[in-house]
Amino acid sequence: MEPAVSLAVCALLFLLWIRVKGLEFVLIHQRWVFVCLFLLPLSLIFDIYYYMRAWVVFKLSSAPRLHEQRVRDIQKQVREWKEQGSKTFMCTGRPGWLTVSLRVGKYKKTHKNIMINLMDILEVDTKKQIVRVEPLVTMGQVTSLINSIGWTLPVLPELDDLTVGGLIMGTGIESSSHKYGLFQHICTAYELVLADGSFVRCTPSENSDLFYAVPWSCGTLGFLVAAEIRIIPAKKYVKLSFEPVRGLEAICNKFKHESQQQENHFVEGLLYSLDEAVIMTGVMTDEVEPSKLNSIGNYYKPWFFKHVENYLKTNQEGLEYIPLRHYYHRHTRSIFWELQPICLSASNVSRRYPDIIPFGNNPIFRYLFGWMVPPKISLLKLTQGETLRKLYEQHHVVQDMLVPMKCMIPALHTFHNDIHVYPIWLCPFILPSQPGLVHPKGNETELYVDIGAYGEPRVKHFEARSCMRQLEKFVRSVHGFQMLYADCYMNREEFWEMFDGSLYHRLRDQLNCHDAFPEVYDKICKAARH
Repeated sequence: MEPAVSLAVCALLFLLWIRVKGLEFVLIHQRWVFVCLFLLPLSLIFDIYYYMRAWVVFKLSSAPRLHEQRVRDIQKQVREWKEQGSKTFMCTGRPGWLTVSLRVGKYKKTHKNIMINLMDILEVDTKKQIVRVEPLVTMGQVTSLINSIGWTLPVLPELDDLTVGGLIMGTGIESSSHKYGLFQHICTAYELVLADGSFVRCTPSENSDLFYAVPWSCGTLGFLVAAEIRIIPAKKYVKLSFEPVRGLEAICNKFKHESQQQENHFVEGLLYSLDEAVIMTGVMTDEVEPSKLNSIGNYYKPWFFKHVENYLKTNQEGLEYIPLRHYYHRHTRSIFWELQPICLSASNVSRRYPDIIPFGNNPIFRYLFGWMVPPKISLLKLTQGETLRKLYEQHHVVQDMLVPMKCMIPALHTFHNDIHVYPIWLCPFILPSQPGLVHPKGNETELYVDIGAYGEPRVKHFEARSCMRQLEKFVRSVHGFQMLYADCYMNREEFWEMFDGSLYHRLRDQLNCHDAFPEVYDKICKAARH
């Protein structure tokens, strides 16, 4: 009884504190209190609910039976919109705060919302090595199911809450992409409901123009209702090697060399400063040395990027065996490094926004409360408020820029000079010469690198718009691409200089999309939305 009374007293005191200080003050200046007391438990409840729901649906095999009816319902909604005069653009009815992207989609308030309740795995065909899924299936669902039966996706992007639809309509990447390409390159078929309410299936050989135009289109050609994705046999562990490297040229040479070795199943780099990095290479295996087993995904374990940094500090190479699913979601608990407090003592800038959980990697916190981490990005978005959103927009960077591997050194110098955010995530990928919005400049497959910057810029007088436009200008100059989940500051001409819109615009004309969906630029770029 006494613990319950103590808890009630603490809750009462906290509510009184909010009443005195104001909710906005608490959300901005003491955000970690709100996150720990409310968002972490709520995130855990969400995870348990969706895990149990997915398990029950798959065991009962009810998803395939219900799928066709749900698709017909989407077609009905589209046809009703058309009968009512097509007065506004259409978009999915999923609330903007539920997406992993930090961008808030204000268009949801003005467009016709089409409700798409498609969140189940429909079929796993091990003979054809294909999994058929609905668009709101998450990476957490996929790994939980198919890893348990001995299969995996060739490219399985990191965060649990990333959805198949988002990874197709946007893009997705993982440390296996140097072998398999981006997420779109492991997809074999898409099923869509078009602007007239018709249903279409597209593959590389059937409706191929639409198949290649869908990736990166952000839902502006039709509503994705299912996708077929390749699967490959999985093994129990990843044998992961860690090698600290110093000197920018040595880092880039080592990273490029390992990315070209096809025997490496996984290649990843973490850049802790302009001339210090740890390069990691991994292979799947069923064998394990017990003394080197590291279940890094356990809630009490150190955050992965901090664990990796120890190899740099000690200047020692390392070898570990990590359970496969733990490896896939190695950055999930810390949302890469977004939960960390940032030390700015040497940067001549002052903190302008609050830490989410400043003590999240503390051993005491990990052992007592780590099983609830991380808070869901969607709930962080829902509760941040307009003031905090503007603070993040002006003083925080979340960007992934895709540049040719041959331009890696000048690209990293540009990141260092324009935003100075560390750590930086380095992930190699092959980009095949295929039709669509994103392809190499020439006619041959080219090796690229994803440079991911997440955190507070440490340059003096950082101004989001001017600094990001400078970075975008460099990426365009080397025939690179900006991931469209992030804030994009290009004007229309610059945007279509970066992306090849020839096939996309032709398909929008053929499918009568102009009255049904906004152009992708108008949907995602800040210059178009303000």
